[in-house]
Amino acid sequence: MAERTYEILDRPDILSVMFHPRPDMGPPRLAQGVHTVRIPVDGDLAVGGKIYSARPDAPVIVYFHGNGEIASDYDYIAPLYLSFGLTLFVVDYRGYGMSDGSPTASALVNDAWACFEKAPEVLAGRGIDAGPIYLMGRSMGSAAVLEIADRAGDDIAGLIIESGFAYTFALIERLGFIRVAEADEDRDGFGNLDKISRVTVPTLVIHGMEDWIIPVSDGIALHDASPAADKRLVTVPGAGHNDLMLVGREPYFEAIADLCAPPA
Repeated sequence: MAERTYEILDRPDILSVMFHPRPDMGPPRLAQGVHTVRIPVDGDLAVGGKIYSARPDAPVIVYFHGNGEIASDYDYIAPLYLSFGLTLFVVDYRGYGMSDGSPTASALVNDAWACFEKAPEVLAGRGIDAGPIYLMGRSMGSAAVLEIADRAGDDIAGLIIESGFAYTFALIERLGFIRVAEADEDRDGFGNLDKISRVTVPTLVIHGMEDWIIPVSDGIALHDASPAADKRLVTVPGAGHNDLMLVGREPYFEAIADLCAPPA
């Protein structure tokens, strides 16, 4: 296996395809049990996020979102997680929401690990008694959670991948019509397939059958590469990349609850 490098992914033309940062505009929408956070990741630089806390000792899903989203978008989605007794901890990338800096591929993976390491401290600092920690990554967030899962081993309780990608440069070509002929997936890509092949914790892969941005074949490839004894693939007929939860809300949350939520 070639040593992984992110030099190609950090090129300006590639970054313009992979990331679409936007700031969090206006005053924060806060309610009881909702916390804004800033997590130091590199010197004085910090990334932002939001925690939507359920009951004490609830399972925590540390969530990395898609490339056009920010943590505050989940103000309207988090109550669905809370209804299953799950605390949702949404993390932004550099340049997104209230985060510092600008996004890069190398920063994404390095910051993801830093956020995971600091998550217990951040939760405790907000008075949240956390239960087991699960990882969830949507779309671009699949690269963040697979970096963590590959390094964390049994320190996580489980892994959820929504609309995740298996092949980095095929995705870049679809999004930006950029073909990087010199790129090697194993050396220059995020290596999602390679990383998931070492993750043995319970794993759930959810994917829309009509996703043209990241085809369902990528989700199937990730599921098939997983060596986890407890793994499940949920494909939602009629769902694309950005309406998966809307089209398949019931199977979507039933699968997440089955993996994360304690029995009643």
